Amino acid sequence: MPGVGGGVAPVPPLTILLFLLGFGPFRDPSGSSGMTMDLAKGIKSIEQFSLEGRRVLIRADFAVPLTPEGTIQDDSRIHAALPTIKYAMEQGAKVVLAAHLGKPKGKRVNDLSMLIVGERLQELLTRSLGREVEIFVPDECVGDGPRKLIMERLDGEVVLLENLQFHPEEEANDGLFAQRLAALGDVYVNDAFAACHHAYASLSAVPRLFVEKGAGLALMKELSVLSRLLSAQVDAPFVVAVGGERFADKVGFMTNLLGRGRTVLVGGGTAVTLLSAQGLGVGRSKVDAERIEAARNFLSRARLRQAEVLLPVDLVVAREVSDEATSETVPSDSVPEDALILDIGPKTALMFATALGQARTVFWNGPMGVFERPRFRSGTEAVAKAIARSSGLSVVGGVDTVAAVARLVLTPFFRHVSLGGPATLMALEGRELPGITALRETA
Repeated sequence: MPGVGGGVAPVPPLTILLFLLGFGPFRDPSGSSGMTMDLAKGIKSIEQFSLEGRRVLIRADFAVPLTPEGTIQDDSRIHAALPTIKYAMEQGAKVVLAAHLGKPKGKRVNDLSMLIVGERLQELLTRSLGREVEIFVPDECVGDGPRKLIMERLDGEVVLLENLQFHPEEEANDGLFAQRLAALGDVYVNDAFAACHHAYASLSAVPRLFVEKGAGLALMKELSVLSRLLSAQVDAPFVVAVGGERFADKVGFMTNLLGRGRTVLVGGGTAVTLLSAQGLGVGRSKVDAERIEAARNFLSRARLRQAEVLLPVDLVVAREVSDEATSETVPSDSVPEDALILDIGPKTALMFATALGQARTVFWNGPMGVFERPRFRSGTEAVAKAIARSSGLSVVGGVDTVAAVARLVLTPFFRHVSLGGPATLMALEGRELPGITALRETA
C-alpha cells in the first residue's frame, strides 16, 4: 500500500521521546518547532473598545463571487461579517465599512461597484435586526464625499465605502492613500481574514495609523480555531486530509502540521505528485515536476516525525474529463499511460473514512477528485460525510472544499468553515500575515 509511516530516523531516541511528549522544541529539517502558536496573541477584540458615538472603520471581506449576469453567486462572506457589523451598530457606533470586490486593477469598473454588496447587506441586516436598515454608499472610498456622508450619519448607521481597489494605491500599500482612508475612522477593526495575506493599504498601512485597533468577531474566531490546530496539545488523533490540484500550495502547511497531525490523508492532484515522487506511473495526470524533490523531502520528514501519510491504493481514471467518458478503477500502481487520475477509488475512500472516523480533530483542504463532475465526486463525498459524522473539532478550508461541502448540504455538520483560502494555509504553515501583524504593532 502506498504510504509512509513508522520509519526509524537517525535521531537520538531520547530527543524524539522528549519532543513527542511536548518537552521540545526539537527542530527537524521542516523548520517547524512543534511549539504552540497563539495567532491572536497581542490582538484586541472589537469587544474591548468603547464604540458609542465613534466612527468605527471595519475592513470587511466582501469579495463575493459574481455570476456572468453580475448578481451575487454566494453571499457567505457577507453573512460572516454580520456579527461584527451588528455588534458595532448595537454599541452605537457610526459604522464605516471598507472592502474590495473583484479585480478592477486600479480603475473604476461599474460592474464591480459595492452597490450590489450594499443591497444584499441591507437586506440581511434588515432581516436579522427586525427593523429597516439603510446602507449608504458614497461614490468614492476616500475624500470629502465619504467624509461628509459619515459626518451626517446617526449613531448606529452604516456607510459602505466604494470599492477600495478602484484605486491602484490600495494594492500598492500606499502611505498617503492609507492616511486618507484612516481619516474616516476613530477605531480600526479588521474582519477580513481571507485578505490578510495581502499587504494592501487598508490591511497593512491603515491599522498602523490607529492607536485603537483590533479584530472583528469573524477574524477572532478564525484565529482561535487555527490556533487550536497549531497547538501542541491539539486533541488527538489529529487527521489532516489534503486534496486539490497544486502540491506546491499544500506542502508548506502539510509539513508544519506533521508535528501535530499523526495521520495525513492525501488525494487529488496533490497525491499525484507524491505518487510520482515514489516512482509510480500517473498516466497523463498533471505532476508538479518542479516539486518532486520537495515531495520526497515531505515523505522523509513524515518518517522522521513518525507520522503516517496515507496515499491512494486505488484510483478512478478516464481518458478525458467529461461525464460521458468511460472510467475505470485501477490499483494506484497500475495507472494506464494514456489515462487521467480523476478521483480516489472505493478502497481508498473506505481507508480514508476509517481514519477520519477515529479522529478527534480534523482539518480538510482540497477535494479528492474532479468534484465538479458528478462521476468523479464519490471520493470527495465519502471524505466529507466521514468528517461530518465526527464528534470532534472539524475544520474545512479552501474555496473549492467549502463549495463541495455546501453542495453536499453538509456545512452545518462542520464545527468551523474557514473562508480564509490562501490565508488559512499560510497561517497553518506558520507564516506571518501582513494584516495580522499590523494589528499587533503600536501606532
